[in-house]
Amino acid sequence: MKISMGCDHSALELKNDLKAYLESKGHTVIDRGTYTKDSCDYTDYGYMVAKDVQKGEAERGIVICFTGIGMSMIANKVKGVRCALVCNKDAAQLTREHNDSNCLALSAKYTGLAFAKEIVDIWLNTEFSHNERHQRRIDKITKYEEEF
Repeated sequence: MKISMGCDHSALELKNDLKAYLESKGHTVIDRGTYTKDSCDYTDYGYMVAKDVQKGEAERGIVICFTGIGMSMIANKVKGVRCALVCNKDAAQLTREHNDSNCLALSAKYTGLAFAKEIVDIWLNTEFSHNERHQRRIDKITKYEEEF
């Protein structure tokens, strides 16, 4: 799978470690930065990842900042992107099954590498349920996006 990734300075180590992990599993990773621990604005990197997903340059996106909150907010500003901030394995599964999320936000503060790997594996390997009620809700999200 082709995955776009981005982070801010607080999440550089986690992004780099997850990138290596994903590549070792055969995934292609587009690394949108940041590349140093110099203070930066998470918005720039989250936006680039979300645009990759929107344009189809990546099948999925993973964004990481200190809490994951800011990254999820910026990614969700991009039409067609459904980004979920995930802090547990159940949510990783449900956001794919119910919401067909195409972008995952993680927290560098609250999610260590081992747990992040588990979350990412579940999220990448869970299919959308195609349940009528879940599809109906996704269709409403898409419709609401047209109002902007």
